[in-house]
Amino acid sequence: MKSITSTNFNFPKQKNFYKGKVRDVYNINDEYLVMIATDRISAFDVVLPKGIPFKGQVLNQLANKFLNATKDIVPNWMVSSPDPNVTIGHYCEPFKVEMVVRGYLTGHAWRTYQAGKRELCGVKLPDGMIEHQKFPTPIITPSTKAEIGHDQDISKKEIISKGLITENDYQLLEKYTYALFDRGSEIANERDLILVDSKYEFGKKQNKIYLIDEIHTPDSSRYFYKDGYEQRQLKGDNQKQLSKEFVREWLMDNGFQGKENQKVPFMDENFINLVSNRYIELFEQVTAVSFEKANQENTLRRIEQNVLKFLEK
Repeated sequence: MKSITSTNFNFPKQKNFYKGKVRDVYNINDEYLVMIATDRISAFDVVLPKGIPFKGQVLNQLANKFLNATKDIVPNWMVSSPDPNVTIGHYCEPFKVEMVVRGYLTGHAWRTYQAGKRELCGVKLPDGMIEHQKFPTPIITPSTKAEIGHDQDISKKEIISKGLITENDYQLLEKYTYALFDRGSEIANERDLILVDSKYEFGKKQNKIYLIDEIHTPDSSRYFYKDGYEQRQLKGDNQKQLSKEFVREWLMDNGFQGKENQKVPFMDENFINLVSNRYIELFEQVTAVSFEKANQENTLRRIEQNVLKFLEK
């Protein structure tokens, strides 16, 4: 199977190009963003050396479903999706903070807790919790958006005092974040899943706040299977997850956490196919729709033609 790991287009009125960890973003005259979901995969803020076939299509199509399902909560940036790997939307000035919301003590939060800390991003954590335990109420633990290197935890107080976001805007982002997480949790519950945690990004256009980028995908969110959750907790077993966490766990088991002088372990074909199948499984589990693999012959040409058709309108 082929994968898309890079693009190099030159669209009409293209102003600049930004290469993110996963997405290639083309600025069209400060009016539109053409966001191409590649098959790159990142973990511990490091882009891994091999792509995952169909991962970009899964992310793009799943994000679009959730953007449509939440547009009554907050305006979002999406205008059109002319290709399985592409979303085109409003050009917004992004806030330099990601809003991370956690319903359960898992992943980074658990590793912090396990290290003995009882505060995360200014939020006090109760004593006596165990891994994967549900918080009494969801908590927001923001992080800065690092262009290079690791994102950093940051508190609400620091965000406002450093002038990253005004207090009024932050209160609105908090409101949107909780409402989006509630909606995502409802949809997951209908599909026998638990939405464990998620991150949301926001931006502004003409002084109006928009939800931007992807939401409720395996790259931006973590899911548990609802069936058997309580039993696994009582036994102290690992939870059955649908997320990118299993990739992080594989990397950690092979001695890699993105730290200096650590080498990314070799990703063989079996592992790459396993990851691809897990992304497709999540898409089908969350949406109750069979995943239709896009034609992989000359994918870059297909993407270019579909974007040009939109821009010609």
